[in-house]
Amino acid sequence: AGLDEVERFYRGEPLPAKTCVITFDDGYLDNYVHAFPVLREFGMKAVLFIVTGWLGDGPARQGDLETPNHNACKQRIAAGDTDSVMLRWSEVEAMAGAGAFEFHSHTHSHTRWDQQIEDPAARRAALVADLTASRRTLAERLGRDSRHLCWPQGYYDDAYIDAAVECGFDHLYTTEKRINRPGGDTRRIGRIVTKERGGDWLAGRTALYARPLVGALYCRLRGS
Repeated sequence: AGLDEVERFYRGEPLPAKTCVITFDDGYLDNYVHAFPVLREFGMKAVLFIVTGWLGDGPARQGDLETPNHNACKQRIAAGDTDSVMLRWSEVEAMAGAGAFEFHSHTHSHTRWDQQIEDPAARRAALVADLTASRRTLAERLGRDSRHLCWPQGYYDDAYIDAAVECGFDHLYTTEKRINRPGGDTRRIGRIVTKERGGDWLAGRTALYARPLVGALYCRLRGS
């Protein structure tokens, strides 16, 4: 399912049983190399929250492509070599055109402004500029405004939420353990973080979260 279904869920509209949303963050090349073919093969769709400022131009790549691990990707990005590990817009267009992915915001720079700027007013201004650039880039590149934002490293506070809403985002995604309910707060949408765990683990977690009372107790005991 995609994020239109998330909006329907929060409006209280019925969805098919066992509906789930698969999400990826950042926009690494391995999404194109590994996830894209699998989703296309099984006729599924996932959501990719992309760091719009890290994506470049150029033709869609072919052949046996290198996909370094996460730490190696971060090192290359820090060194200014984003193209070797991040998607290109041509690849984004191919993935979206095939119906296997839809794309939304993971900010423009992936910066934790709370760790960079001490003054609250200056920090808010930097965050608003970052979010505005991300939403504008998505609209220019894909022809559609996104109202969905995933926070880098899952961090947010009330000031972050206010800034995001000001920029036109009203569905905000976290990494918190949280039971999402119809009519609930769309500014604090929880996700299950897999961290490369196996299928049995994921099946157990989805069964747990599908039972709101039991899932809420688990979240309360385990925290976020």
